[in-house]
This record gives sequence, structure tokens and C-alpha cells, in this order.
Amino acid sequence: MPTGLVALLDDISVIAKAAAATIDDVGVAASKAATKAAGVVIDDAAVTPSYVTEFTPDRELPIIRKIALGSLKNKLVFLLPAALLLSQFLPWAVTPLLMLGGLYLCFEGAEKVLEKLGGEKHGETLGDQIENVAEFEAERTSSAIRTDFILSAEIMAIALAEVSAEPLMSRAIILALVGVVITIAVYGAVAVIVKMDDIGLHLVKNHKTSFGEKLGRGLLLAMPWLMNVLSVVGTAAMLWVGGQIVIHGLHELGVHGPSDLVHAAQHAVEQVTGPLGGVLGWFTGAGLSGVAGIVLGAVIAVAVHGVLKLKTGVEA
Repeated sequence: MPTGLVALLDDISVIAKAAAATIDDVGVAASKAATKAAGVVIDDAAVTPSYVTEFTPDRELPIIRKIALGSLKNKLVFLLPAALLLSQFLPWAVTPLLMLGGLYLCFEGAEKVLEKLGGEKHGETLGDQIENVAEFEAERTSSAIRTDFILSAEIMAIALAEVSAEPLMSRAIILALVGVVITIAVYGAVAVIVKMDDIGLHLVKNHKTSFGEKLGRGLLLAMPWLMNVLSVVGTAAMLWVGGQIVIHGLHELGVHGPSDLVHAAQHAVEQVTGPLGGVLGWFTGAGLSGVAGIVLGAVIAVAVHGVLKLKTGVEA
């Protein structure tokens, strides 16, 4: 039987193997949780570039940095402790809160669709004259961080629901990992998107080869198209994720009809489309969730604006 230094080294080896296995399990769980939140991540990446429009190129990256730091603060300082407390002491409250966030996403997505269809535009107007640049930057940054708070809450709640069975410490580590990795990924992508036109312009002006000039012009031409695609994808992600969260939440609360309908349609499409069944089935489920999202969002939007108009009329 080993004694002394040999026994100590043996114990250390066992502890190290256990720690390595735990780290591996945490990594797998964090990856799964982040994947579940992919729809909200797409939405976050699609929404954020609009907050750095109307600024000079030298202010774009500093503003993105401020928003990214605000996002990390949202996730790690406010949302992570709240998520852990809820999961530990009020686990039943996670699903209703997640559904409220889903309804908010549906509302935001429906608002964007209504605006595109010619409805009244809500929120700030980008065409307004900017009188105080510093104040405008501070307001725009604060607005972006507030929007990020909602999206970050959804990301953390979705991740929490995925790892609710893990021990408290593992939950904390997984949620922190998800928060940091997603923030870096989102705002790294946003920085590339926002600077794409500047990179293209630099290549056009300072090209050393014809390929460099063509690449630069291609980036400049692609930028407006990319922003439009991001806008559409972001809105679709809001509606799809919001609708899916509400449908899943209803299922968890015992209302199985909407969830059963979506799953039945998805399964039927998978059965009749052969090799493409997985992809087309997923799009069917996402599409039906999106339809549910836009219906719910439109109802909420009509109610909200009806209350606002009534309030305005009373005050007048």
C-alpha cells in the first residue's frame, strides 16, 4: 500500500483526473447551453450594429467596447446572481420569467414588422440633427446596453433552463462561461461588421494588387446588403425565439396543445422529405414558432399602443 510521498502523489493524480472530468463536463454543458441560446445570439448580433450608426469611424470601436463591457456587466454582475438565486430558491419562477422575456421578444419583433409594413415608427429617428455628440453617444450607448440587458436575460435564462439539474457551482461556472463566450463572439462579430466598409475603403485606396481593389469594392458593395440581411434575420430570430419560448413554457406549465401541434407538423415534414427531413423539419418548427411569435407580438403591440394613446388622450 503506497505511503508518504507516493500516496500524496497518487491522491493528487485522482483529484486531477476528477477535476479534468468536471471541467470537460462543464465545457460540454456550456456548449449545449450556448447552442440553445443561438437564436437570441443572432438577434443580439443583428440588432447591435444599428447603435453605432451616425458616428465617425474613430468612435465606432470605442462605442462597441463600451457596449460589450456593459453587456458583460449585465450578464455577470446582475443576471448571473439573479439566475442562481432563482434556480436555487424559486426554480418554479424560471419558466414564467422566461415566457415574459419571450413575449417581449415577440412584441419587439412584431413592432419591427409593423414598421416595415408602413406602420408608425417608434423609438429614435436616425435622421434627427445631432447637436451634442457626447450626449448623443452616451444616450445611444445606454440604450444599447438596456436592449442588451433584455437579450442577455433571455440568453442566461435559456442557458439556465438547460443546466438546471447541475450542482450550484457547476451552474455558476457554466453560466459565466456562456456569458463571456457569447459576449466576445457577438461583439467581435459586430466590430467586424461595423468596420467592414472602412476595411473595404482602405483596400480600395491602398491596394497593391487588383485582387485587393476588387475585394475592397466587394466589401463596400456588400455592406448595405449585409445590414439589410441582418435586420431581417434579427427580426425573424426575435419572433422565432420568442414564440418558441412561449410554446415551450406553456408545455412546461401543462398546456400541451401548441407544442404538440408544432412537433406533429415538424415530424410530418421530416417523414415526407427524405434526406432533407432534418433541415426542412427544423424550418417548419421554427416557422410555426415565428407565426406564433408574430401573432402574440401583434396582439401585445396593439394593446400597448392602445393604452399609450388612451393615456395621451387623458393627459391632453
